[in-house]
Amino acid sequence: MIDLLLKVAVNAVALLVAANIVPEFKLIFHNSPDDWFKVAVIALLFALVNSYLKPILKVLAMPIGFLTMGLVAFVINAAMLLGTAWLVGQAHDALNITFSVGGFPPHFGYEAIGVAVIASIVISVVATILDLVLVPRKVFGL
Repeated sequence: MIDLLLKVAVNAVALLVAANIVPEFKLIFHNSPDDWFKVAVIALLFALVNSYLKPILKVLAMPIGFLTMGLVAFVINAAMLLGTAWLVGQAHDALNITFSVGGFPPHFGYEAIGVAVIASIVISVVATILDLVLVPRKVFGL
């Protein structure tokens, strides 16, 4: 349970950092407790998508991963981010928060894919740094 809460918190911080760094990656909310809860819901969705769908896609893309020397991982991370944006877009009326990746949803195109790849790199770097800082037992192999 603590690991899930920690993963959601790390994802929330990583999403907020990406929203501030990457152009056209929009996570717009007002600084109220209700909006922080909405960001936590988006981070939870992102954590669930990464926990359940990403391993399946990695296994399916393993032959392509060997051929591209692992570069397909960037595409998988971008697809997970676009999937999360689609899920949040489906629940836009309930959440009342703007979360879009390069205009997706509703518009899907090359800009959405490029923004998703750049944002997934930023999110991965921030999440890795926070994981190393917050959970030092992984560094020492305990």
